[in-house]
Amino acid sequence: MSHPNLGNKVVIITGAVSGIGREIAAAFAESGANVLIADISPKGRDVAGELPGVRTKHSYVQTNVSEPASVEAMVGKAVSIYGRIDILINNAGILLPRLLVDPENPKGEYELHEDEFDRMTSVNQKGPYLCTQAAAREMIKRKSGGVIINMTSECGLEGSEGQSCYAATKGALYAFTRSWAKELGKHGIRVVGIAPGILEKTALRTPGYEKALAYTRGITVEQLRKGYEKVSVPLGRMGKLREVANLACFLASDEASYITGTTYNISGGKTRA
Repeated sequence: MSHPNLGNKVVIITGAVSGIGREIAAAFAESGANVLIADISPKGRDVAGELPGVRTKHSYVQTNVSEPASVEAMVGKAVSIYGRIDILINNAGILLPRLLVDPENPKGEYELHEDEFDRMTSVNQKGPYLCTQAAAREMIKRKSGGVIINMTSECGLEGSEGQSCYAATKGALYAFTRSWAKELGKHGIRVVGIAPGILEKTALRTPGYEKALAYTRGITVEQLRKGYEKVSVPLGRMGKLREVANLACFLASDEASYITGTTYNISGGKTRA
């Protein structure tokens, strides 16, 4: 499929080794962009080498988005290689299904612990703050404008049983998106969000994740898997990763030049009703 022309644009994508991030990286590469994969996994080097287009256009930097020094190094590498940053996609995230209170096993494995709370907020909420601040400083300094895309989730507005901490961090991205758009708009920087619903299976949907989520909802893993298909989606199917990637390409392009401060729900009309 054809994408908006992003020829020679420089994009940093965090958490791009797998799942949505990897698909976004592929779509941007196909559109002609220079892609910098920023991921805590060393496999990012292999992913960068597999992206379509001229391979020398794509690169990798090992990044911990919750560490300021690591984020500064990420931005520094982008500038040293490409000379600028046009687009930042805050995609890195972590999800640990946990109950607020587990009456059956108080303070047990699937009750939310402080270290897990800190881990999710550090990556999902602090990470986008650090990355956006560092990238926006560079964009403002060069007076080049730019685009920030925050990957949130529909559960950030609706909540999610067994995933309250995760949902709260994604809810924060809605507020970041609106607030940063107001602050950065005067510098020609657009800030938009993307909120996916249930998507096709990726490597992130591990047996451990499914076991934890099923426990928090009082059902079996088998019932959980059947529920993926039965959830109320008017379009009658799960979303495709490429559909999310296509939306990201559009929002990053000049075709969306008057769009900022809003979050696009891409969930097939999914509802909790």
